[in-house]
Amino acid sequence: MTDMPAVEAPKIILIVGPTGAGKTTFAIDLARRFNGEIVGADSMQIYRCMDIGTAKPTPAERAASPHHMIDIVDPDQDFDAAAYADMATGIIRQVIDRGRTVFVVGGTGFYIKALTHGLFEKGPSDPAVRRRLKQQLESEGAAVLARRLKEIDRPAAERIHPNDTYRIIRALEVFEVTGEPLTDFHRRHGFREQRFNTLEFGLSWPRPVLYDRINRRIDAMMANGFLDEVRRLMTSGCGSDLKSMQSLGYRHLAAVVRGDTRLADAVTMMKRDHRRYAKRQLTWFGARPSVQWLTPDQTEPAAERIRAFLS
Repeated sequence: MTDMPAVEAPKIILIVGPTGAGKTTFAIDLARRFNGEIVGADSMQIYRCMDIGTAKPTPAERAASPHHMIDIVDPDQDFDAAAYADMATGIIRQVIDRGRTVFVVGGTGFYIKALTHGLFEKGPSDPAVRRRLKQQLESEGAAVLARRLKEIDRPAAERIHPNDTYRIIRALEVFEVTGEPLTDFHRRHGFREQRFNTLEFGLSWPRPVLYDRINRRIDAMMANGFLDEVRRLMTSGCGSDLKSMQSLGYRHLAAVVRGDTRLADAVTMMKRDHRRYAKRQLTWFGARPSVQWLTPDQTEPAAERIRAFLS
């Protein structure tokens, strides 16, 4: 009996890197050359009505190349890496079925890792324990469960947003059933599944140039009405405690709207925190040996590698 040939994993191209590096322009240029469509991998651009502070592609940029995974949930809706991976995988398969090239573009490393390698979903569970934890959530609040998780599994507590009650309960459930932190299960799993055949480009600049680009980008956001955007969100009922409103920029300006800080101070802090975030992104993607680093003006070398990869 002969072995069946292995099915080759679908080919996709990843364009990653820190905030402000120029990923959108770079990706659109290449997508137009290779009959491509862009699948966003940004944990903030998924939210509707949060446009300026998330630096979403403009209508003209979206018209230049089809974009997906942008404006898919409201700011008060729950969404996480597992939901992203499920939805993005379905879209990627549809794009490939249409005979087009997939470009996954963004800077949210955990979303990209979940998409390309899967997430640890299996493991011990107990419906009774889960019900009890949900009852505790209703009676005592999310902060109590988050504090407990920090006591038993600090890495998980630092990784999971305090408002992400689904994942907090899941982590507590695993610990109660097994006596082991969820982090240990994740470590053993190791994200070993390879779901796609990827060609990965990372974009960046020399650090002083990147930081200057970030500062000027935030100045442009403010000039384009970022503060008014935050006011509209808060007036429409988006409270400061929402996961979406705790993100970079939005939490800084929400404090201005509440009267807790001055605008000039908030902008200074916003620039500092965006620079720090860019540094963390560079560390995250720098740990991926598969990433080929380029500057945003190197579209020609990228195109040559894409051509070879797709053929």
